[in-house]
Amino acid sequence: MAYPSISVLPRARRIEVVGAACGDGAADPRCAAAPRVLRGARLLPRLRAHGINAAWRGLLRPAQGPNVEPLQAVSQTCTLLARQARDIARRGALPLVLGGDHSCAIGTWKGVAHAHAGAGALGLLWIDAHMDAHTPATTPSGLLHGMPLACLLGHGAPALTTIGGPTRLDPRHVCLIGVRSFEAGEAALLQRLGVRVFYMHDIERDGLQAVMRQALAIAGAASAGFGVSLDLDAIDPCDAPATGIAVAGGIRGVALCGALSQIARNPALRGIEIVEYNPFLDRQGATAGLIAELIEAMLLGQHTLALETPLAA
Repeated sequence: MAYPSISVLPRARRIEVVGAACGDGAADPRCAAAPRVLRGARLLPRLRAHGINAAWRGLLRPAQGPNVEPLQAVSQTCTLLARQARDIARRGALPLVLGGDHSCAIGTWKGVAHAHAGAGALGLLWIDAHMDAHTPATTPSGLLHGMPLACLLGHGAPALTTIGGPTRLDPRHVCLIGVRSFEAGEAALLQRLGVRVFYMHDIERDGLQAVMRQALAIAGAASAGFGVSLDLDAIDPCDAPATGIAVAGGIRGVALCGALSQIARNPALRGIEIVEYNPFLDRQGATAGLIAELIEAMLLGQHTLALETPLAA
């Protein structure tokens, strides 16, 4: 498929890419290698070749050592990431964060929300097989990558909820897509707060394109714009096998690319985050290639995946 050059892209935006090498929030910490591997796989040159004005802004690493607890490491990484995301947004660029486990979302969206706080609330599309809305009181595992959305909504450990100041997301403009694995405690919190959740059975019934339109109406109604946080486990493992926690019965890769193309060139888009890529599980770089396609779909509205009859088309 031919892509337009940057000269014909309307209002081409500057993209500043940050790697968050965090794995301390997950049971398998190897996703911390994701941003380094994606950069080595020439992700940025590919984006530039397709007319995307992208620049690398560094790799954030948590403190390491036998005495560093996961909460300390995640808090440190998210604090640094919040500052980086805030500064990128203040420069008028679009932050693109490559995680790491999903705990890094606390830093990404605290920083973006802080940068745009003068305009009001920030909306967020949370595309994930899980809710990630546990608190220390409800989590069965204690793993911090199961808690970032709750923290962004103001619920959880103070070491995480206070990152980036008192800014929190407005639950009326937060929307989950693709959920199919969750526990009662986190579901109860989201229901009490009024967060809209689109489960896989909703997608199978209504189609992903229709669900995405509804979700964009919810997140896009926020006065400060909206962001996209994409956990690769939202995608069916047959298309994205290299992820932290694979859950069968997910969204097909081509369907997600098509649905996310709806946000391309949307002036209200404030940031993109892609997390939970485990390069040690990738088969011939298939998942890494899909990540590039997803980014291009969100920024250009185009992708090169073969057309097929996908689950949740």
